[in-house]
Amino acid sequence: MTDRAVRRRRRALFLFFFLNGIAMSSWVTRTPDIRDHLGVSTGQMGLVLFGLSVGSMSGILCSGRLVSRFGTRPVTALSTLLIIASVVVVGVGSALVSASLVTAGLCVFGAGMGAGEVAINVDGADVERLTGSAVLPTLHGCFSLGTVVGGLAGMAATAAAFPAHWHLLAVAAVAAAIFAYAIGAVPAGTGTRTASPASDPAQRPRPRLWKDRTLLMIGAVVLAMALAEGAANDWLPLLMVDGHGLDATVGSLVYVGFAAAMTVGRFSGTFFLSRHSRATVLRASALSGAVGLALVIFSDNTVVAAAAVLFWGLGASLGFPVALSAAGDSGPDETARVGLVATIGYVAFLVGPPTLGFLGDHYGLRAAMVVVLAFVAMAALAAPAAGRRTSRRRASSADLPVELAVKQPSRSPEE
Repeated sequence: MTDRAVRRRRRALFLFFFLNGIAMSSWVTRTPDIRDHLGVSTGQMGLVLFGLSVGSMSGILCSGRLVSRFGTRPVTALSTLLIIASVVVVGVGSALVSASLVTAGLCVFGAGMGAGEVAINVDGADVERLTGSAVLPTLHGCFSLGTVVGGLAGMAATAAAFPAHWHLLAVAAVAAAIFAYAIGAVPAGTGTRTASPASDPAQRPRPRLWKDRTLLMIGAVVLAMALAEGAANDWLPLLMVDGHGLDATVGSLVYVGFAAAMTVGRFSGTFFLSRHSRATVLRASALSGAVGLALVIFSDNTVVAAAAVLFWGLGASLGFPVALSAAGDSGPDETARVGLVATIGYVAFLVGPPTLGFLGDHYGLRAAMVVVLAFVAMAALAAPAAGRRTSRRRASSADLPVELAVKQPSRSPEE
């Protein structure tokens, strides 16, 4: 693989992450409008969001095996097509005032996001090995940039009272164009596992990943930080509307601020990871997220609460990509390790929306976010499992052909 091919591949991954961000934020910013249009309560909206969680969990559970068998390219293609189709279904469900159709669309959306999660992150980790530099934070930064762009468009559509279904159909058209342009740059075969012959005496049984304590600690960090990010994606506009008395347009603007903070945090992640250990970066991120959440929950000043969302976004920004990178570096069989940790993280998306919706119905959304705050605080204690820095360039692997470079250990000499 030439340098030009690697650059094209990295650019394609940027676009896939960007596409996912636009799709996610387009739905999130229209959540208050769609809820009101459907005429459902906060608790019932939690059940609608449960479709997203079920789809996400189904996709993530299948993704690791699919990537191992077919490679990242077909899984990325299938997952993106599911996302595009689901946005159309959610839009149609909103137009027909059908909560069940919106739930089904969100289930398909979650399946697409979950199925693609392992695929595009394994591709990103492979590019990290080829280039010898941290790529995953920037890739996830493109996701956050997509949420900013989609969020701004959603805020404008909300302010103009533009129907949510037409907005979502336009998003689907944009996503289809991005997909058609980018998919050709993703190479085939990445992530596939070649089985060793049964007679090979050197063949060893695969490690029991569930017994790897370090990997499980990394998974705990992902669980907490994914819950912090997912809680904002699912509930932040409604939290600001119902919990702090803002109107729907300003609530969407606050979400855009969260997405912008996530974008800044992820694009600056390479800078910090080149100077500090993963554990230090994750601990600082968790503390920032905890401070932001605490102010949103306990402050009655709407200006303070809205500004605190920036700390929440900065704190949640690096947890998922840095922990996934650490999981890939923690031992052999990178696809399985990334898949396991991503699965643990998606538990947050499975239980988070209905749980927070149930608590929000009984105690209010601000009180419900205390659960998220507790998990983020615990992530700071689990951060040392992520290990040392790994973003320093490894010339030996960068200068080798891809067949050999991929086989180089992804840990730095310090580890």
